[in-house]
Amino acid sequence: MRFKTILLAALAIAAPLPARAQTTEPPAAADPAVFDSEIDAILKGWMAQSHIPGMVFGMVKDGRLAYVKSEGVQDLVAKRPVTPDTLFRIASMTKAFTALAILKLRDEGRLALDDPADRYVPELRGWTYPTSDSPRITIRDLLTHSAGFVTDDPWGDRQTVLSQTAFTAYLRAGVPFTRAPEMRHEYANLGYAILGRVIANITKAPYRTFVEQHLLTPLGMRASGFDVFAHPKDKRAVGYRWENEAWAEEPTMKDGAFNSMGGLEVSATDYAKWLAFVVSAWPPRDGEDVGPVKRGTVRQIMRGANNAMVFHRYATGGDKQCPGAIAYGMGWRVITDCDYGTVLAHGGGYPGYGSHVMVLPEYGVALFALTNKTYAGPSQPVWDVAALLTAKGVLVKRVEPVSPDLASFYTAAQTVWTAGTIDALQSRVAMNFPMDRTAANWAKVLAETKAKSGTCDTAAPIIAEGAMSGTFTWICEKGTIKGTVLLAPTKPTTLQSLGYAFEGKD
Repeated sequence: MRFKTILLAALAIAAPLPARAQTTEPPAAADPAVFDSEIDAILKGWMAQSHIPGMVFGMVKDGRLAYVKSEGVQDLVAKRPVTPDTLFRIASMTKAFTALAILKLRDEGRLALDDPADRYVPELRGWTYPTSDSPRITIRDLLTHSAGFVTDDPWGDRQTVLSQTAFTAYLRAGVPFTRAPEMRHEYANLGYAILGRVIANITKAPYRTFVEQHLLTPLGMRASGFDVFAHPKDKRAVGYRWENEAWAEEPTMKDGAFNSMGGLEVSATDYAKWLAFVVSAWPPRDGEDVGPVKRGTVRQIMRGANNAMVFHRYATGGDKQCPGAIAYGMGWRVITDCDYGTVLAHGGGYPGYGSHVMVLPEYGVALFALTNKTYAGPSQPVWDVAALLTAKGVLVKRVEPVSPDLASFYTAAQTVWTAGTIDALQSRVAMNFPMDRTAANWAKVLAETKAKSGTCDTAAPIIAEGAMSGTFTWICEKGTIKGTVLLAPTKPTTLQSLGYAFEGKD
């Protein structure tokens, strides 16, 4: 088996992305193809170790599938090789589509996230909650896996084939709770199956119809869908389990009542269109909003439960790398990482399939991998490739633009340093500024700091943290100055705080 690398010069999504009016794009990044052999080694090594029949890896950038690599076979009998158009079930990565469908209905005024779920699913109304003071489950609780249901992997996966009639009877009978709602996050496929019923009851059509018509079709995902038996057999990756030192074919599960938690089947070519749309929601900006869901709504997938936990990267040696925090948003795990900043990630484990996706909003990039082995979540190679491409300058964080006000006050900060007084700030400071330090004390502190630092190169640019704050670093004769500029929420804009912290040479 050999890797096939296909670099796509362009991949159209549903609509062209408008120019970003409120961001500074990073400098031109390196081409990932330059590092093809190193990516090859990461993917190939993991596949061999994990007994993967077939796999496709992709990177989405600038609204297109910028890099894709396929390996192995989609069918061990016919030996058809995996291609970017091979169809894989993505399991729980389906939840992102379900969550955005719910948010779209919210935008249309057809539900509210804090509505009780039983307003839309009457079978829930007779449920017995675990305590007399338990709140009724809301739509938001279901989105964030905080409804009090027990973790239901792998039980939930096998419910994909459950009929709608049987699901109705199951809900009417009630379910046991592991705890009261809203106490903590616990991953439950059942909750997303109920969301599928919410969508179906509101739209008076099958869940899959709404997602296909309002998300997949507008994005041009014509090969993707939930009715896997309607898809061309020669395009589908057959799912396998590795047991007794051999592969065994998993039964193909038909579309059923749990499809909203994990039933979607996509190709890498199609899935890239979805990720291009998701990534295009960042950063906030002016301009036409042409997607199937508003950009501001897409960004709300980051919002969710407040049950954050310590996170160790899904990577080789991830437990030895800098820890972060992880919580569940709406169909996505939301990670705060020390290097990448905000990361949206999710895995997809399913009988016959395993997948992983990683979205880096601050980089304008997404990476993903799809496989056809049971629960073979390829999170490790995806994160390892991300680390490689970051180190090689392929993934580059966007630079926050420096607003005119911030630039103006940084110029004043440079003048203050040179002059040794705050005269240049006259009438431009907030009311707290002279109360926090008098002009005389400013002159004293500036003189003392300049004596410690020696001559400094003050030409370095300010690094914006937002439109109204920034930091700067000056290299000095005896060390460095770490400076801060913080503006006040006033009109006209005034200076709230200014700092020059000296750090001596070791």
